[in-house]
Amino acid sequence: MGGNERKVVILQDRDLRLLRELAVMRVIDREQAKVVAGFGSTTRANARLHALTEAKFLRRFYWGTVGGARKAIYSLAPRGAEAAGVPHRRPRRGQDQVLAMDSFTAHQLEVNEIYCTLKHRPLPEGVRLIRWLGFFDSICPALTPDGYAEIATGDTVLAFFIELDRGTESREVWRAKVQTYFAYAASGNFARTFGQAQFKTLVVVPSESRLKSLRSVTAGLTDKIFRFTTTDRIREESLWGTVWQKPLGSERYRLM
Repeated sequence: MGGNERKVVILQDRDLRLLRELAVMRVIDREQAKVVAGFGSTTRANARLHALTEAKFLRRFYWGTVGGARKAIYSLAPRGAEAAGVPHRRPRRGQDQVLAMDSFTAHQLEVNEIYCTLKHRPLPEGVRLIRWLGFFDSICPALTPDGYAEIATGDTVLAFFIELDRGTESREVWRAKVQTYFAYAASGNFARTFGQAQFKTLVVVPSESRLKSLRSVTAGLTDKIFRFTTTDRIREESLWGTVWQKPLGSERYRLM
């Protein structure tokens, strides 16, 4: 077979679902692929991801160290986007490129975990996801949330922006972001754009010390809109646990 020929792969419904989800998730690792595509085993997932890569529906790069442990990461290839009928946007990574560090991928995989929890994992009884949006562009000057979700419980619809903090922004940068969110809420643009009366911003941080710092900054400006938790709290109790805090006070709350 010539080097430029593609291996023949007949796309199944599961494959198309994976390709469409990648248009939202941007990058994906094997474990997240198992969740969104419904692969029944790691062996089957590995084989199918390899086949889709060889057939140029997916692009693959590696996250890790050359000669050490590496993690395969997949993004949408132009042929995959065309087959799934979705836009082609992908991180600029070369096929089989090895990256020792990749902050974009690390951050996006964390965002994807929230997305998978809301869309592909069991929800509490009576709760359903209405929609999820990712943002490639700012919703207003200097504000690009990591995601947006509308969740219904009974007749009530709750709207949330998602902020996955990695502990790299200064307190001054965070203060400016809080002010921007607050101004956006007060402007009426949110209601006009999203069709909901109000929103909260869910902030997930990497540590309790970071949580304390961001809550302190936020409390100096507002006790509204924002809810904070840590990745460890979510890991221990889930997104739906009593893990969220307002900017002020020690009490913890559930989302719904």
